[in-house]
Amino acid sequence: MRAVYRSVAALLAAAAFLFLAIPAVALSASAREVVAFHSEAAPGTIVVRTKERRLYFVLGDGRAIRYPVGVGRAGQQWSGRAVIDGKYIRPDWAPPPEIARDNPRLPEVIRGGSPRNPMGAAAMTLSGGDYAIHGTNNPRSVGGFVSYGCIRMYNRDIMDLYDRVAIGTPVLVTR
Repeated sequence: MRAVYRSVAALLAAAAFLFLAIPAVALSASAREVVAFHSEAAPGTIVVRTKERRLYFVLGDGRAIRYPVGVGRAGQQWSGRAVIDGKYIRPDWAPPPEIARDNPRLPEVIRGGSPRNPMGAAAMTLSGGDYAIHGTNNPRSVGGFVSYGCIRMYNRDIMDLYDRVAIGTPVLVTR
């Protein structure tokens, strides 16, 4: 009986270890994964393919981490090069003029951490405009053509990417 107990205990311990070894991505609102990725982009570059609604963080050796994203809706998409020029955890958000004009009931500022704040858990601003790569408090918007040009990510994914990049990281947005 004791041998059976030990083998069952060992089996349960192994099952618990395997369960805990599953990456958090498999247990959360996220679908990031390491995939084959062939590009001229150097390791450490962020590549956003708006048509695919995917962001790739280039690892090198033909691999990248792929994240699902929400991108600009029709007439709001852009393409080009930028760099990360700011990194913020739970930032306040002030609607840019175009958004304020389209949504006059928005307050002038929505404080970071508010469930109404569209920046979610973190934001990384991009040089050359009013755009950012940021989290969202509306996870259903990830995967769609939904924004005024910003790149939306699940909050867990923006935190993962935030930890991987620095100010100055190159960003390439393609259609």
